[in-house]
Amino acid sequence: MDRAEQLSAGRRKSCLCLEQKKSSPWRTTVGVLCLFPVLALLAVVEYPAGVQEIQEGVPGSALPGPAARSRRYTITPGRLKWDHFNLTYKILSFPRNLLSARDTRRGLAAAFRMWSEVSPFSFREVPRHLPSDLKIGFYSINHTDCLESLTHHCFDGTTGELAHAFFPPHGEIHFDDHEYWILGNTRFSWKKGVWLTDLVHVAAHEIGHALGLMHSLNPNALMHINATLTGKKSISQDEVWGIHRLYGCKDRLFMCPSWAKKGFCEKRRKLMKKHCPSTCDFCYEFPFPTVPPTLPPPRTKTKTVSEGRNVTFRCGQKIIHKKGKVYWYKDKELLEYSYPGYLALNEDHMSIIANAINEGTYTCIVKKKERILTTYSWRIRLKH
Repeated sequence: MDRAEQLSAGRRKSCLCLEQKKSSPWRTTVGVLCLFPVLALLAVVEYPAGVQEIQEGVPGSALPGPAARSRRYTITPGRLKWDHFNLTYKILSFPRNLLSARDTRRGLAAAFRMWSEVSPFSFREVPRHLPSDLKIGFYSINHTDCLESLTHHCFDGTTGELAHAFFPPHGEIHFDDHEYWILGNTRFSWKKGVWLTDLVHVAAHEIGHALGLMHSLNPNALMHINATLTGKKSISQDEVWGIHRLYGCKDRLFMCPSWAKKGFCEKRRKLMKKHCPSTCDFCYEFPFPTVPPTLPPPRTKTKTVSEGRNVTFRCGQKIIHKKGKVYWYKDKELLEYSYPGYLALNEDHMSIIANAINEGTYTCIVKKKERILTTYSWRIRLKH
């Protein structure tokens, strides 16, 4: 992780990253929840000199937008999603530290239950010799194809990247086996000298990615990039809206119409929001996603490239020194973060790996306050 955004002092470091497997254009990896421990006597003594600040970030420059958008959640590029709701999962390996296989199963089941309670999905564990939709494992530094793939990161040992997951329909979730996983609040163990990390919290965040959600801009959301620091362990309305947007808004119980006739939509609003959002018309109480205004690209260059090729766009190199700020867009949608395997944002350039997800029109705008200094645009097409 090359770059991090400074947050409040005296806590620990976390990073979330989104990756994509190179072997398939539709196999996108979402890396999540990395922790770099900081030895601080929280709430006991003042933070000692030299203690690192909490840092949150993604590789490359995270370019903030000119203005906040109404929508906070984000869904995957290309709207990658499952075509069925009864998902199975199997556990291929278990953690070496602290947690037993039984407790690991309990923790993962609790994380899946969080999502089944607010979405049309159901999850069922199957034996490891049977086929499944989701595959879960605890791996060491070198796992699967991470050494051969430029876009699938290897793990980095204790106190590094915690886990990453793949977008639908390639539902894999990898946990770093060097971490110390527990069931309970994430905390620092003075006895062991390591961070003890809550498996349920991290797994729930990863499952959200495996269902097709990216990071949310809502600081109170489980899918927020800083979720491990905020300690948010419940799925917020923001994630529910994201699932509705991706999969549609559906009732979960057949008795919803009869409950509605009894006035439950008003009398028992919380229950009906959870189980009968369609019947009670709770699906779209949120502002619909807005598209940030952008100028029509004055000169759009079309590039036809081979799948898997790394493509770099350079924007305003000659005028960056004038203290202009660069904003990147894909198909008029503001790009706010770097995602390894999908795109990498830097101060004056952006790189992507050409695949079916990344086809589209990319635009950069260099602004100084409200004045636009320059605009460039590129259209990427795959060579078939």
